[in-house]
Amino acid sequence: MSYLVPSEFVTKMVDAGESKIFMSTRDTLIRAFMAGAILALAAVFAISVAVQTGSPLVGAILFPVGFCMLYLMGFDLLTGVFVLAPLALIDKRAGVTLGGVLRNWGLVFVGNFGGALTVAFMMAFVFTYGFSIEPGAVGQKIATIGESRTLGYAEFGVSGWITIFIRGMLCNWMVSMGVVGAMISTSVSGKVIAMWMPIMLFFAMAFEHSVVNMFLFPSGIIMGGGFSIMDYFIWNEIPTVLGNLVGGLAFTGLTLYSTHVRTAPKRSL
Repeated sequence: MSYLVPSEFVTKMVDAGESKIFMSTRDTLIRAFMAGAILALAAVFAISVAVQTGSPLVGAILFPVGFCMLYLMGFDLLTGVFVLAPLALIDKRAGVTLGGVLRNWGLVFVGNFGGALTVAFMMAFVFTYGFSIEPGAVGQKIATIGESRTLGYAEFGVSGWITIFIRGMLCNWMVSMGVVGAMISTSVSGKVIAMWMPIMLFFAMAFEHSVVNMFLFPSGIIMGGGFSIMDYFIWNEIPTVLGNLVGGLAFTGLTLYSTHVRTAPKRSL
């Protein structure tokens, strides 16, 4: 059978978290860099399709292609390690420490940001022919997204900040379901189908994904968006990262772990 039952794939989640914590700095950074770059390209692709067709839904349907590619290649997103790495600590795996979890998160954040920022500069160069012309429709759309999802939140003060946090929670609830989805099947087609569904949902609902935003907002600034780097960090990236952490770990990691690994004994009949 190509399908693994929950007790089997949740154990794989813990094993994966443990392996990521002990991964070398070089490998962690390379895998994170590539994940950030591929997801950024997928975001450009989805926005381009949405602009060309006039339908954001079409872009959302196609966006998961990037997520599927990066996970099939074994690359790492911050949203994924937010869920997997702590499970190894909770499971009391030998040698796993809080410091090791934080180290993994930090390295993956740096790698993801580096990959996303690289693609942001590359695509800005492409859209403007080496910054010699104004960006086209896709570049203008990216700049508009950056403004609406920073200054648009800032207008509402604390309520806006909390809104970003909650949208970040909802995002990684779905994205982490995609991470888990890659583990429930031993076939490529099964993995892709299981990953595709929740990723499409998060993108269609415009929830806040910290790594996608590492591309969107720097790219928006480069292409003339009317917001600053501080606006980006305070009114998007920071609350999004925190929301991604809480949502993915609470709604996916801990719920699956508690009921399929540390579960109450079955009642005897």
